[in-house]
Amino acid sequence: QLQASGGGLVQAGGSLRLSCTLSGDFVSRYVMGWFRQTPGEEREFVAAINKGGGSTSYVDAVKGRFTVSRVNAESTVYLQMISLKPEDTARYYCAATTAPWGLRESPSRYYYWGQGTLVTVSS
Repeated sequence: QLQASGGGLVQAGGSLRLSCTLSGDFVSRYVMGWFRQTPGEEREFVAAINKGGGSTSYVDAVKGRFTVSRVNAESTVYLQMISLKPEDTARYYCAATTAPWGLRESPSRYYYWGQGTLVTVSS
């Protein structure tokens, strides 16, 4: 139901925009999160946006470089990434939850997950 896209290979300092589209449901029902994971590591919270789009949250490592947004009418959530660094290399996942906003950083609270899109940043 969640389809993520937009990943790819980019040089350090470059930009990418990830998209996540929900089908079969109304994205406006959900807090939407972005997570990332590298092999052998835990899935890490990156960003989240509340149902109406008025509140956003970011992990410290991406503040000022990543922007999460949503267009509920299009059932799509975006993650704009600028000034990318090699340490941003990971598979990025979008996810949906109806859990309270205060639980937005916990992967276990998300019900639906996309298949992930790979972001590779070369130095």
